[in-house]
Amino acid sequence: MAERGRSAVVVGGASGIGWATARALAAELGPAHRACAVDVADEASVEALFAGTAPDVVVTTAGVSTLGLVTDHDAAEFRRVVDVCLTGAFLVFKHGGRAVRDGGSMVAIASLNARQPGRGMAAYCAAKAGLVMLAQVAALELGGRGVRVNTVSPGFLVTPLTEPVLQIPGLAEEYAENSAIAHRGTAEDVARAVLHLAAADWMTGEDLAIDGGAQLRRYPDVLGLATRAFS
Repeated sequence: MAERGRSAVVVGGASGIGWATARALAAELGPAHRACAVDVADEASVEALFAGTAPDVVVTTAGVSTLGLVTDHDAAEFRRVVDVCLTGAFLVFKHGGRAVRDGGSMVAIASLNARQPGRGMAAYCAAKAGLVMLAQVAALELGGRGVRVNTVSPGFLVTPLTEPVLQIPGLAEEYAENSAIAHRGTAEDVARAVLHLAAADWMTGEDLAIDGGAQLRRYPDVLGLATRAFS
């Protein structure tokens, strides 16, 4: 989407945080847009997405999750989560970092789970923690061009990714009990944080928590609640 020569690329913009972010950027840059399919785990697909572009803002939001104890985890399922959440972000940083204009901004959606471990969430936690460090390395490497790279770490939101998990009895209540601000956030809350980072000219290498203070307490026992609910 672009206006007056300014443009943005949102990867994963079909739903959830990505869709909210695309709408928020459209309100800033204008509604003109083009949609295309991309597989973030496939380098050729990501490279093709950025071919011939010179965006001012690049946002990557793609993510998947799974549940499984470390000692029982299927290796292929672990790789699937890491491929989308971490390798996919790396490929966006690689090719988007080449394409983004000097002085531009790149933002990746990490997670509260980059800071808080969750039992049964090894793949997702490891991928999101790695994403935060990846973004900090990219911030160091791209800073010479004035390109800023940051992450946003949301807590539990109602999105297509989290909606099935939030149906587990007791999970929403346990999350609220362990948050400083009990109500759940929205995808629009995260989109506003992305806009802030896109405009913050001297902010880079930062991980911005948008979680109602959930990082201050304990992460819900998602695996335990799920096991009791479905066993």
